[in-house]
Amino acid sequence: MEEERKTPEVKNFIEAFVEEDIAQGGQFEGMQVHTRFPPEPNGYLHIGHCKALCIDFGTAEKFGGITNLRMDDTNPAKEDTEYVEAIQDDIHWLGFDWGDRFFYGSDYFEKDYEYAVELIRKGLAYVCDLTPEQFKEYRGDIGKPAVSPYRDRSVEENLDLFERMKNGEFAEGTKTLRAKIDLASGNFNMRDPVIYRIRYINHHRQGTKWCIFPMYDFAHPIQDALEGITHSLCSLEYEEHRPLYDWVVKNVSIPYHKPRQIEFARLGIDHTVMSKRKLRLLVETGRVSGWDDPRMPTLCGLRRRGYTSRAIRDFCERIGVAKVTSTIEYGFLEHCLREDLNETAERTMAVLHPVKLIITNYPEGQSETFEVENNPVHPEQGTHTITFSREVWIEDDDFLETPIPKYKRMYPGNEVRLKGAYLVTATGCKKDENGKVIEVYAEYDPESRGGNPADGRKVKGATIHWVDAATAVDAEVRLYDNLFSDPQPDGPDKNFLDCMNPESLTVLQGCKIEAALIEDAKKFDTEGEKRTAKTAPCYQFMRVGYFCMDNKDCRADHPVFNRSVLLKDSFRP
Repeated sequence: MEEERKTPEVKNFIEAFVEEDIAQGGQFEGMQVHTRFPPEPNGYLHIGHCKALCIDFGTAEKFGGITNLRMDDTNPAKEDTEYVEAIQDDIHWLGFDWGDRFFYGSDYFEKDYEYAVELIRKGLAYVCDLTPEQFKEYRGDIGKPAVSPYRDRSVEENLDLFERMKNGEFAEGTKTLRAKIDLASGNFNMRDPVIYRIRYINHHRQGTKWCIFPMYDFAHPIQDALEGITHSLCSLEYEEHRPLYDWVVKNVSIPYHKPRQIEFARLGIDHTVMSKRKLRLLVETGRVSGWDDPRMPTLCGLRRRGYTSRAIRDFCERIGVAKVTSTIEYGFLEHCLREDLNETAERTMAVLHPVKLIITNYPEGQSETFEVENNPVHPEQGTHTITFSREVWIEDDDFLETPIPKYKRMYPGNEVRLKGAYLVTATGCKKDENGKVIEVYAEYDPESRGGNPADGRKVKGATIHWVDAATAVDAEVRLYDNLFSDPQPDGPDKNFLDCMNPESLTVLQGCKIEAALIEDAKKFDTEGEKRTAKTAPCYQFMRVGYFCMDNKDCRADHPVFNRSVLLKDSFRP
């Protein structure tokens, strides 16, 4: 019998490199794959970091390896413990864990300093007095070598000056320590790069112990090597820095293996920005309510908007790993969320722009109950009970006194279904002094309970949602759209602040929701501040969209819902 053909497993280029490295004869033969995720704690993680997270943790998991979490806090200007804690919460929310392998880059300051001294002793580093302005002037150009009049200082003089830098004897910007590599290199990162600078600033963990700080390109390869990292996976802008990464681990005497750096393209999404500096500016200038504003691409903002960790990880998995930078449609991220919520979100009814429907032939004072499915995708999830009486709330655009072509909702003489209840026929309406409809009148067919007429007639009108006026609860609903109206707010010759969408948030008061939702709000309300670290309960408001309780502002006495995504999917894979 012919053997069944198996579809070969598709590997991305990073996985192919890792497999090659751990195979027989590879540079990491017999070693456990060991990656790291090194965020700088100067802001909250965003969707771009999530791609890196999935690559770092996911690659290690695939090969039975481990991943370190390391706070890259070597630049103390904007770093804070608030961000450290938020980063850990976000990573756990996504479903990743680092075990006991949690580190700070600043924990290696002593080692960084020792290796810098070692380079000086080897004649591979020197103290330079060029100011930042002079540094640019002396850097040279393509085909023109860089120059430094301080390159030939003696080892003894460099050791003395570097020690005095550490002791705080010189002003900021007056001296740096530079690696002595190649002033004529075509890669400008190798033209005697700065590896230490002077900063008089309070560090969030080290205080004022240090006034010299290692540059990322010097500290990072040392930290990777000390932690036993096999594969340093980073974004594409570090590709030109890789020769410097390799030079550092080659020339310091770390008694471990030398890590391999592999680069991948960053994630770009339209209608947003991914720069933490720009996101911080939005927060600090009050253009958004905070890092967790549901319009922000931060993980805490997406979580507050109702995005699930499953949807975000699915998105990262489906966009794949590439070497070429590209921009993904925000609509694809919404598509992944919509697919997830379609499977998991409980169905309920809510009226966002309410107008009262009075069923004139329904007995006054009478009420009854109906059962509505929780999720038609999963009938095993059962039903929930809703009440019905003479007065219900409907959407104001579900009635027109004078219908337009192809309008199938309520207008005088047209029969429609009230979801799960009865067939009703509009008979008229009442308007206020401005001509706005404030009440709609209709008659119901008592023989159509459940929406099915006893005589089997076909109903051409639409099925509309409603909420019982006697038991409805008022709620605040926030409708979110793209924060930027320009698809490429980060484009050349653009000020991203000028590209902001003035209609990115609409707040609706007095919306009507099913009373049962208040019980969910009460349960959620008891979780206190811990609830902001997870996605709040999500629902499909029938015919309207997917919504979640706001994990910060929703209270049992004031329910607040955020629109996560519309029902209609405009994305075309």
